[in-house]
Amino acid sequence: MKQISKTSELPLRVLLVDETFERAALLKHALQEAGYQLAAHVTSSADLPGLVSELMPDVIIIASDSPDRDTLEHLCVISRDQPRPIVMFTHDDDSEKIRTAIQAGVSAYVVDGLKSERLRPIMDVAMARFQEFQSMRRELEKAEDLLAGRKDLDRAKGILMKQRGWTEEEAYQALRKIAMDKGLKLAEVARQVIAVADLLG
Repeated sequence: MKQISKTSELPLRVLLVDETFERAALLKHALQEAGYQLAAHVTSSADLPGLVSELMPDVIIIASDSPDRDTLEHLCVISRDQPRPIVMFTHDDDSEKIRTAIQAGVSAYVVDGLKSERLRPIMDVAMARFQEFQSMRRELEKAEDLLAGRKDLDRAKGILMKQRGWTEEEAYQALRKIAMDKGLKLAEVARQVIAVADLLG
């Protein structure tokens, strides 16, 4: 996915999902006025994950009286596999529906707020929220990888200590030397030691 930026020379490409012709026409006009490019206008019955993969839009806008289960499931898949800012305009202010939509990856859930002059600030907020969430997600993944790497290292040291009768420091230094010699990360060497031990054990 290309970097989303308000200062980008190219207009942001929008995938519009809407069942209603009149509302879609209003949104298309508002998008054009705000300087966005319409990648496609489809209904919620379309294969949204497939379209996102094919069209590579920068933002997804969904206008619906109330988001249905199929649409929310599509958004879950998109947010997992090819995340993008998602703006939802709806009349449904049910708190459970809002919570479900946010969990599915919706960046901005807007109730009864479909006015042309509000589109640009809503889109800006949605993109800012999306980028902040993606940053937090990357940090969390790094922390989880680090924790998993430490667990693998401790397990590999335990295997060598048991097999060779080494101290913890000796086991660590042996793993470190292999990593340096092979140009690998310490966690990768640890996982190799564990894999061999599991194979032989």
